[in-house]
Amino acid sequence: MSYDLLVIGGGSGGIAAARRAAKHGARVALVESGRLGGTCVNVGCVPKKIMWHASQIAESLQEAAAYGFGRADAVTHDWHTLRSNRDAYVEWLNGIYRRNLLASGAELIEGHAQFAGPREVVAGERTLSAKHILIATGGRPFHPKCEGADLGIDSDGFFALDRRPESVIVAGSGYIAVELAGMLRALGAKVTLIARGKRLLRTFDAMLSTHLEGEMRAQDIELVLDEPIDSLRRDGAHVTAKLASGSTRTADALIWAVGRTPNIESLALDRAGVATDELGAIRVDAFQNTSAANVYAVGDVTGRMMLTPVAIAAARRLADRLFGGQPERKLDYEMIPTVVFSHPTIGTVGLTEAQAREKFGDAVKVYESRFKALYYGIQHRKVGSAMKLVCVGADERIVGLHTIGMGSDEMLQGFAVALRMGATKRDFDDTVAIHPTSAEEMVTMN
Repeated sequence: MSYDLLVIGGGSGGIAAARRAAKHGARVALVESGRLGGTCVNVGCVPKKIMWHASQIAESLQEAAAYGFGRADAVTHDWHTLRSNRDAYVEWLNGIYRRNLLASGAELIEGHAQFAGPREVVAGERTLSAKHILIATGGRPFHPKCEGADLGIDSDGFFALDRRPESVIVAGSGYIAVELAGMLRALGAKVTLIARGKRLLRTFDAMLSTHLEGEMRAQDIELVLDEPIDSLRRDGAHVTAKLASGSTRTADALIWAVGRTPNIESLALDRAGVATDELGAIRVDAFQNTSAANVYAVGDVTGRMMLTPVAIAAARRLADRLFGGQPERKLDYEMIPTVVFSHPTIGTVGLTEAQAREKFGDAVKVYESRFKALYYGIQHRKVGSAMKLVCVGADERIVGLHTIGMGSDEMLQGFAVALRMGATKRDFDDTVAIHPTSAEEMVTMN
């Protein structure tokens, strides 16, 4: 069977490409062996955000007394109900993705796909050929190779937990690690976060890392930084992590959150001439082309900006280029906003201060604001917020915007639009503030 476009992988990127190409009139097939929606829908963004909402409610219950509400200790939490409702919603989304894909005119082929040649794929007992092939198989959690590593679970295992552990060790320093640590602590677990690096979120602006570390410690999360885990061992119903220094930590569960690796092993990429980098990610150029003619890749399998909206945006632009008469259409990977659902939340877009100074030197000027959101005005525990604008040149064009604190997740999107349009500090200054909000601090810094 021959197609205009054959998509391998039914995650967000693959489905976005298939639907957009079909809309342009292409004959499209998509091959997927698991649940539609990929990591984001099944074991990523969506169930994670539901768990974050639960943890946010838990925090609000603790803070309600200052606003005159009853005692939070009278409220119980049923993990099983949360998991059941979350999983039912994910299953509903699986159905939505299937219906939308089929409604677009694309064909769904259920099974594993493997290259048989440059533009030929075997899926089950079928051999498929296409003018264009897109690889969008995503990634999976990475497990280190230390002794006893299999005693730990990963983010996929977190979503499979049938109860909340009383104590948890989270290993990692990236956004998945800090999100899981914050959620579990807010829901009542004793949490220790162990990282081999000297700071959290090392690729983010240093202000965000420092502020988050302080807030996590204020939440009684133990942070053990610059301490690699040497081995794990089973202690009855518990797991003990031995650190490189010789010290140990014991908990009900350990969650590995130390990175992700591309799903490429079963694809037989060599038969198609598709090259990968030293980390196993598929090499692509600015137009998502791989080293093989008419074979493309988008999303986590490329190792670039592993975010669902990025995969979707790159996939749609690729379909527009191949079938929509837009030969120069491609994704601009600059100024991509992202949010970390930590406690408190983080929003960031553009260059960090360090990146800007490396690129522009003395032309960089930075504005910062630190404050407590009004919500915490009558609270005993006051969670701080911090914001930073990184500006360049005489016109003070804003090349980086970083915020941590209540509302940072929702306020970032609009500011990201402004930065993409080339907003300057004067543009922000000339915008009337909305009071009283946290967002007004962004346009009143001096």
